[in-house]
Amino acid sequence: MASTPLSEQTRLKPLPLLIFSSRWLQLPLYVGLIVAQCVYVFLFLKELRHLVMHAWEFTEQQIMLVVLGLIDVVMISNLLVMVIVGGYETFVSRLGLQGHPDQPEWLSHVNAGILKVKLAMAIIGISSIHLLRTFIEAGAMGTPTGRVTETGVMWQTIIHMAFIASAIGIAWVDRMTHTKN
Repeated sequence: MASTPLSEQTRLKPLPLLIFSSRWLQLPLYVGLIVAQCVYVFLFLKELRHLVMHAWEFTEQQIMLVVLGLIDVVMISNLLVMVIVGGYETFVSRLGLQGHPDQPEWLSHVNAGILKVKLAMAIIGISSIHLLRTFIEAGAMGTPTGRVTETGVMWQTIIHMAFIASAIGIAWVDRMTHTKN
């Protein structure tokens, strides 16, 4: 009787095999994020068209706000790429990109801890753009067209600081766990 290519150690019993195979249930979630990425591309193109079509009518502040909106869309899109590629590679299956010229540099050493830190930093970047946008719009505070309130500025700043504190905490815990191993 010929031996199978799988050794006794790599064969899984039915329950562990089911549990291990359940990681593939995440595949539709990553495909859904790819669809969301397509929506963000559409939103970016729509906003870019709006900027180009009305550039001669807009004030410098209005142009800056639209450009910040474009940057925001790009940063959210980058966050989606990190979650899709990094999450799939970490939790579902290898992508087999070793040696590919377009392989992201960070993917070769990604793990759950590094992915969390990168996501936290991306969230801080996105929050920074929103906060900057709020500060620019704060000039219109108190006017009939002003949408920003002092309380809103305060809460957005507090939330941004909470994101920063959380990212520092995540990075610190990740560093502690890696120095002990």
